[in-house]
Amino acid sequence: MALVHMDEEDAHGRDLSGDDHREAWSRALVLLQGDLARRGLAQRTRTAYAADLADLADWSCERDRSPEQLALPELRRYLAALTQRGLSPATVARRVAAIRALFSCLREHGLIAQSPAARLGAPKRGDHLPRVLSAPDAGRLLDATGGAGPLGLRDRAMFELAYGCGLRADELVQLDVGDVDVDREQLRVHGKGDKVRVVPVGEPALLATLAWLQRGRPRLVRDADRGPLLLSRSGRRLSTSDVRRRLAQWVQRAGIEAAGVSPHALRHSYATHLLDGGADLRAIQDLLGHASIGTTQVYTRVESRRVREAYARSHPRS
Repeated sequence: MALVHMDEEDAHGRDLSGDDHREAWSRALVLLQGDLARRGLAQRTRTAYAADLADLADWSCERDRSPEQLALPELRRYLAALTQRGLSPATVARRVAAIRALFSCLREHGLIAQSPAARLGAPKRGDHLPRVLSAPDAGRLLDATGGAGPLGLRDRAMFELAYGCGLRADELVQLDVGDVDVDREQLRVHGKGDKVRVVPVGEPALLATLAWLQRGRPRLVRDADRGPLLLSRSGRRLSTSDVRRRLAQWVQRAGIEAAGVSPHALRHSYATHLLDGGADLRAIQDLLGHASIGTTQVYTRVESRRVREAYARSHPRS
């Protein structure tokens, strides 16, 4: 597509009204959303990018700038304003990712010659390590979860699968009945970017899932052989907020310190306990569905921290 050239008056924003700037931002954001959808980015990511860039659009329109008129110094001033507002480094880094995606999209569609965000730096996120349950706490949580009713059977299956297969909350609620292969003791998981991976299912998770399929799910829906694996009381597919709410209830009942115990903490615990047991980092990468080994290496830092803490507690010369 040919580059869209603006005349000198437009390039300095003197001929464009506030409505023109707002319309230009609207077109750019719609274009980006279409590109992100075609690339298979999760809806949650697309929603986050839309919210982040809407803020940039407001900031730019206040300064009479359309997307094509922004330059690197102005983007740096915007990031400085975010820091002054008190946004965390992680949040600002996410804004930078959204901004880079927007200007890459505009460049690919021929609307700008160069991306002003190509050299836009992101703040360091800090050395934040994920919350990990100890193996006894994870066992205590799962043993406390459940009951004879359909919702208890569902919750036991849900959290056995979350911890036993290292699933993200999004992956958990997207499971269908057909994704469970009982004979091969494995699970088909639909991950980020519509990537599908197959993971083994351990005996506790498999037995809990079978109990739910045979004694729980048929009491909530007639068609027991297909459709969403995990259902609400009314028979609809669960949402990630449902998963978080139910987990919080079971964590409290199990008497575990609740701070930081999220569905993702179960995934972190899965990976860390695999590493503790001697699993290869590459194998853990495949099981988690990480695109980069660098993402998986965070668990080596978790293990290193635990070793140092054990040394500090136990060694007389620590």
